[in-house]
This record gives sequence, C-alpha cells and structure tokens, in this order.
Amino acid sequence: MPLPFHPNDAIAAVASPPGPAPRGIVRLSGSQIAPIVAATFQHLPHFLPASDTAEGLSPVHAAVYEGAVHLEQFAQPVPTWLYSWPTRRSYTGEPLAEFHLIGSPPLLDALLKTLFAAGVRLAEPGEFTFRAFLAGRVDLLQVEAVAAVIDAQDHGELQIALGQLAGGVSQRLTRLRASLLDLLADLEAGLDFAEEALDFVSHADLLTRLSAIRCDVEALHNQAAQRTQTAVTPTVVLAGPPNVGKSTLFNALVGRPAALVSAHRGTTRDYLTADLVCDGLAIRLVDTAGIEHAREPISTAAQRFAADQAAHADLLLWCRAADESASEAPLPPWPPALALAEERILRIQTRSDLRVGHPPVVEGAICVSAHTGHGLAALQSAIAARLTGNAVGTRELTNATAARCHEGLSRTAAALDRSLKIAWGAAGQELLALELREALDELGTLVGAVYTDDLLDRIFSRFCIGK
Repeated sequence: MPLPFHPNDAIAAVASPPGPAPRGIVRLSGSQIAPIVAATFQHLPHFLPASDTAEGLSPVHAAVYEGAVHLEQFAQPVPTWLYSWPTRRSYTGEPLAEFHLIGSPPLLDALLKTLFAAGVRLAEPGEFTFRAFLAGRVDLLQVEAVAAVIDAQDHGELQIALGQLAGGVSQRLTRLRASLLDLLADLEAGLDFAEEALDFVSHADLLTRLSAIRCDVEALHNQAAQRTQTAVTPTVVLAGPPNVGKSTLFNALVGRPAALVSAHRGTTRDYLTADLVCDGLAIRLVDTAGIEHAREPISTAAQRFAADQAAHADLLLWCRAADESASEAPLPPWPPALALAEERILRIQTRSDLRVGHPPVVEGAICVSAHTGHGLAALQSAIAARLTGNAVGTRELTNATAARCHEGLSRTAAALDRSLKIAWGAAGQELLALELREALDELGTLVGAVYTDDLLDRIFSRFCIGK
C-alpha cells in the first residue's frame, strides 16, 4: 500500500461507527503524538494510576485517564476518557491514543479539527492496520480478519473472523514455513558439504517430512476451496400446498408484512425474497406459490417459478397446516429433475395453535404458529443447524482470505508435488532445493512475509477510515 505521506506522520480519524451514539472514539497514532496529546487533553490527577504522578501522563505504561478536552467551538470543556499506549507495544507498533467522548458528530469533528491544527493529518483508509502490518504486529491473514470482523453479517462469520484474527491460521502457516525452512536448511547443508559425504538428512527422512508438509498444505487448500464455494448466502425456500400459511410464516420470520396474505387460495403467484438472520446465520428466505395442478397460464408460470426456486434451494421448508385432516402428502409433483436429498428438506406444521395438545399432522415436523409465535425460535435454530451442519467451528478462513489463499495454496502444493517427484527420482538435490524455495515463497506471500504493492493495495482498499 504505497502512501503519498511519510509513515511517521501523526494520523487521526474517527474510529467509531458513523452517527450519534453514547460514546465516540477518535484514534491518534504516530511516533511524535505525546506533546499533541498532552496539549489537547486535560487529565484529572486524582484519577491517575498508582504508577503515575500528577505531573503528567505516564511515558511508559498503557493507561486510562479521565479528564476533558477544550475545543474552540465549545465554551465548556468536554468530558473525555483518554486511552494511552505510549510505547511501540500498541496495535500500530508506535505510540497510540484514543479519545473517548460523547458520540456526537459535531464534537468528534471539532476534536479532529483541533488535532489537525496541531499538525496531525487525517488517516487514510486502513492506515492504522497498515502500520500494524508494517510493524509486524499482524500478518496479512490477520489484516483480512480485521476487515471481516467489521463486515461480518452473522454470528458464524464473526466467529470465523475472530478466530483468524487470533492467529489460528497464521500459526498453522508459520509452522509449515518453519518445517519447510528446516528441511531446506538440512538439504542445503548437505549440498555445501557434498565432497565430504556428510548426510544431514536421510532419503527416508526427507520423504517423510516432505510428505507431511504436503498433506498439511492439502488440508488448508481443501478448506479454502470449500469456503469459496459456500461464501454465497444460503437460500431457504418455503413451499407446500396453497393456503397453508406460508406467506404468514414468511412475514413472521422476516418481522414485517412483506408478503400479501389472504384466505383465498392462490394469492401468491410470483416468488418473494427477503434477507434475514436466523439464529446468527444470514439467509435469504423465499416465499413461493402453493403447489397445485395448474389450470391456467398464469398458474402454470407460478408453478414453474416455485419449482425453479425449490430446485436451487439450500434448504426447503415443506409446509402443511395443522388444521388439515389429511396425512402428509408426498413431495409436490414437480419435474423429475428436481431431486431433493432428505437433508435439504425441513418439514414444518403451520397453525399449530389450532391443534394444541394433539400430535402433529406431519410426523417429525417442527410445529409453529405465526399467530402466537410458538415454535419460531426453534424453527430458526433448526434452519441454522441444518445449513451449517454445526460445522462453523471447523472453518478457519474468512471469505476474502479463502479466495486469496486458494490459488497460492494450489501453487504451493504444485511445487511440493514437483519436489516429491524429484526426491523419488534421480534428479539432483539442487533442483529439489529450488522447488522447496518456490513453495516457501508462496507460503510467505500468504502471510505477508513476501508481498507486492499491488497485493497490499487490493487488501487495504476494502478498509474504511479509522481502522
């Protein structure tokens, strides 16, 4: 990320979400911010930590101070908490401070103007995290995790992003690089002492260590491939006979009257979609026309739309009403090409309030009532559990990281495959060392040990100001 400014500039930006709030944050970073902070913030001595004195802020300890800032636009001082990281052990790897005050946009803007007048400039998008990367506080995988935490749409995505931010994937890749470096060092040591016939790594040990590294890379590659395939928001389709309460259930799940509801059969002709979060998982819910034998062209089109939506659904909610006297009918007479696996079908009994104390009409169905709200929470949990397979914890890569790492891990695996072929064959160890170095470079690109300006531009362009 080539910046047109000196990296030692003092930078500042609003780090809290836009709009009014009980608390707003202005973040400040740079090697020379101490005098600027001291001139801007008036602390209260009796709130200083025991390690500090009333003469000023601590020059060596991270601390929190209560005080105020004096802003030219306001007659009264503004109560403020100062969070101070005065050494290079901060997030950015340089002195850093945060002013926490009332989250009024005019107040935050006034504080920024005061800081700008003292020689601070506005931070570029992602510049705080960029400085953390340059200082070695985070690697590229963790940088992508910061953006993923901000953009997470549901609890599952947030959990994955936080795990990546904590360094889980980074540690795995670091161990792989260390193992590969150790193997390359042993191999090249043998090349340096080839005339003395010193064997630093046996052929059997070479194959064992190389195969283990290749297996670990393959596991990560498969995970990245799976993550890129499942990055799209899953689609959940409501289907069933006409007038069984599908649209009423759709409105109850969405939380607003999005679909037209009527006692007359065939009210829903076209399909209707809405995005929502079910038990922490973002989904797209689709309401479709009731399945029946079409008697007119518009009904035929409605049935075709419903069948098409169901065919592409990640999960089908097959609905029957509790006040029906008939037992569950077979799946709707859609085209034979529509083959739904059992794990893609969740049976729902609507209007359960009409059969309180009676067994469900549909055996094994989830009983819900859009009128009373009964069973809606259980339905949302069942949708999330069926779609995720309770396997969120097995995924370690965010969508952006998986997309970037997929090709890099493919090239790493290819280089290791060539290395194994050389190791098994009669080619010289010099060629083997070259292939191992290529694999190392590819792994280094993933974590940021090797990078280009284009790569950094692509990653940091997704950041907002203040992060």
